[in-house]
Amino acid sequence: MLKISIVTVVLNNKDYIEDCIQSVISQTYPFVEYIIMDGGSTDGTLDVIKKYREDIAIFISESDEGIYDAMNKGIKAATGDIIGILNSDDVYAGDNCLATVAACFAENNVDSCFADLVYVDADNIDKQVRYWQAGDYSKNNFKRGWMPPHPTFFVRRSVYEEYGLFNLNFPLTADYELMLRFLYKNNVSTSYIPMCLVKMRSGGKCHPGLVNTFNNMKENYRAWKVNGLKANPLTFLLKPLSKTIQYVK
Repeated sequence: MLKISIVTVVLNNKDYIEDCIQSVISQTYPFVEYIIMDGGSTDGTLDVIKKYREDIAIFISESDEGIYDAMNKGIKAATGDIIGILNSDDVYAGDNCLATVAACFAENNVDSCFADLVYVDADNIDKQVRYWQAGDYSKNNFKRGWMPPHPTFFVRRSVYEEYGLFNLNFPLTADYELMLRFLYKNNVSTSYIPMCLVKMRSGGKCHPGLVNTFNNMKENYRAWKVNGLKANPLTFLLKPLSKTIQYVK
């Protein structure tokens, strides 16, 4: 059976971390390694984590260089066949999510998979704000501004070992750069699971706004260039537009 490592990165999030932890440890799939990387919380987050210490395989609390550095540390510590990342604001949409992921890998013999995600109200995770329907994978979709929802992206550990971790030169969009590098540049095999796997609280580091959108677009452009890929300016205009369309839907 495939072993799945889940990495959660947290810093001062005592209000939401418990929901995240409970959604992982309640999964029906039995072969799960849970890893929590704390950046040195001082708000009571550590007290919440300690309540579930027996259910957490690896727990490290130390300073880091940001969220993607902490994710890299978690990936390096992982021993599972498959690695997924669930941020401390987020929860799995049901108790069978990881069982579904394991079945996808086993049945389709792929090196990665992804699914749909729903944005929910920060204070009411049952209140939907936006549904992110990823859709079937096509390499050309990246040119149209498409990307998989990163919290639903599961990857074999061997892929990280072969193609590298998050690039810390992308403080806002290292997840986009990594998925572009894996799927588009190196043709890592993938499969789409047509269901919602993750509920993500609205807000976070990449919140809407003209300045933030512009900075994201600049990093997305650099992601293509650093990987030696030809970048079409239209791609980076379509990417934020696709999010707006999801709100309308």
